[in-house]
Amino acid sequence: MEDKPLVNRVAASSLITLDLEKYYPEVQLAHFDIKDYLFKELLLKEKDFRAALKEHNWEQYAGKTLLVYCSSDAIIPIWAYMLIASYAQPYAADLYQGMEEKFLENAFDKILNEMDYSSFMDQRIVIKGCSNKKVPLSAYLKLTQYLRPIAKSIMFGEPCSTVPIFKKPRNQG
Repeated sequence: MEDKPLVNRVAASSLITLDLEKYYPEVQLAHFDIKDYLFKELLLKEKDFRAALKEHNWEQYAGKTLLVYCSSDAIIPIWAYMLIASYAQPYAADLYQGMEEKFLENAFDKILNEMDYSSFMDQRIVIKGCSNKKVPLSAYLKLTQYLRPIAKSIMFGEPCSTVPIFKKPRNQG
């Protein structure tokens, strides 16, 4: 019997692997939970709140994106967010109102909206499934929305083991 050379069929295929983890926002995040500055984690007392913000170490947010939110069920007046922004702005690279999950959804949405998809025209695409970073589900949804009109096929997973998502019918462009 003749020895046949081993061929990596995945590497030899025309599949394009798209890894959303490569588009992960390269920013340092810091958290500011207003809950920690409320009376019994429910009530904002203006005088105490202003005093606490004045004493807070804002320099710790230098160069970071500051996520500002309240994790308790308290009703926070709009001016409280504005006051935090006025203290944080000289130090933080950026400010975002919301928790990390929502920040990532918005960041990926912006990245995917601005992406050039021309290289994926009529291609067989595998959207990589495993990642070490927390890629939001909304990014997979949005990416599929953008790729479906132009891709020949879309699969999810790893090139050696994929789940079919979409295949353009043969009689279509």
